[in-house]
Amino acid sequence: MENLERILGEHPFLKGLSQDQIAVLAGCASNVVFKAGEFVFREGEPANAFFFIRQGKVQVETHIPQKGTVIIRSRRDDEVFGWSWLVPPYRWHFDARAVELTRALALDGECLRTKCEADHALGYEIMKRFLMVIAERLEATRLQLMDVYGHGSN
Repeated sequence: MENLERILGEHPFLKGLSQDQIAVLAGCASNVVFKAGEFVFREGEPANAFFFIRQGKVQVETHIPQKGTVIIRSRRDDEVFGWSWLVPPYRWHFDARAVELTRALALDGECLRTKCEADHALGYEIMKRFLMVIAERLEATRLQLMDVYGHGSN
């Protein structure tokens, strides 16, 4: 079995964290596998984890009445997804579905929230990293909206 500390320590998202902080994260981590077509999480369900994709592809999607399923973003190898574990009431805002066989590390949100409360320096580092993820997602959404609403309007 691969060492979770080593895997987490090599991930770009966690670059700059101390070895002790990585060890704390590893205590909340587990390996997970999702088959093609399997949901990782569903909108409205409790948000209790975030994920580092090691291999595979996951689509973040939503259902729009009269339109069906709309893909918001795709996440691939070495990317992070799932930030709803940080925001009360800790519910998923979208669905996430594996497009192909996907191997990932899941970090337990409740475990990590508890560890971050006990170690504010760790909590601050995690929040800074997720703030960058959220800002990137907002920018991507803005560009998507410009594309959707920009065509055909003169």
